[in-house]
Amino acid sequence: MSDSDDNPPRKKLKVDAVSAPVDVDKAEEVDLPRPEVGKNNERKPRLCPYLDTIDRSVLDFDFEKLCSVSLSRINAYACLVCGKYFQGRGTSTHAYLHSVGDFHHVYLNLHTLKFYCLPDNYEIIDSSLDDIKYVVNPIFSKNQIRALDLTAKESRAIDGTMYLPGVVGLNNIKANDYCNVVLQALCHVKPLRDYLLREESYANVKRPPGENSFLIVQRFGELMRKLWNPRNFKVHVSPHEMLQAVVLCSKKQFQITEQGDPIIFLSWFLNALHKALNGTKYVKF
Repeated sequence: MSDSDDNPPRKKLKVDAVSAPVDVDKAEEVDLPRPEVGKNNERKPRLCPYLDTIDRSVLDFDFEKLCSVSLSRINAYACLVCGKYFQGRGTSTHAYLHSVGDFHHVYLNLHTLKFYCLPDNYEIIDSSLDDIKYVVNPIFSKNQIRALDLTAKESRAIDGTMYLPGVVGLNNIKANDYCNVVLQALCHVKPLRDYLLREESYANVKRPPGENSFLIVQRFGELMRKLWNPRNFKVHVSPHEMLQAVVLCSKKQFQITEQGDPIIFLSWFLNALHKALNGTKYVKF
């Protein structure tokens, strides 16, 4: 008798493949679940029951986009309930733990400007959130820019205060008022204003790899658009990121903790903008 007769063949069990649990880490390539797609590849709105918990009065997108816990700039999310910044949205990230511990469920990715609900981890598609997206990244068309000097229309902040776009205050963080006066004055120089209000104007400027001088152009463009934004939530703007770029690009020649000469700062700032935009010291005739 063969061994096969003593040991009858075992039945092969059909095992369904079970995928490993998905861990949405800080890299956030995975969206769970994905919104449904309708006709013309348009995403259908994903209703979120927590949109009424958003508090626009506490939202401030003028500060550096980094996690309030880890101080990392990678994949920073803004909690739209308390206004704090947290990193990631996976089960081991600070944003996820904040959503579970504090029951704050609506978040904005500060890089992609997409909204998510945590801890359920799905993207929110809702047109009522467009005003928040516009405050983070104001966009001006050519027609809107041409109309800035033709009409002086007041806007209303979230607290009901009326303000005139372009005529808003810059926060004095410590001793940076000598910078603020220069920045506000330059924001009313029409050719410079019109150029920086459209990010497309300087988006294709190429600089050598590793050079950080172009950062001052990017930050000044962002500040310019925020000052002229007709849909601001508040009537003042913090130049925090702009001043950080000044300290970095000037190699700490200009500080926010020490008073400086606005004339010297103006001269350096205009020269820094000129060089960052590939300008030269030679005049072309």
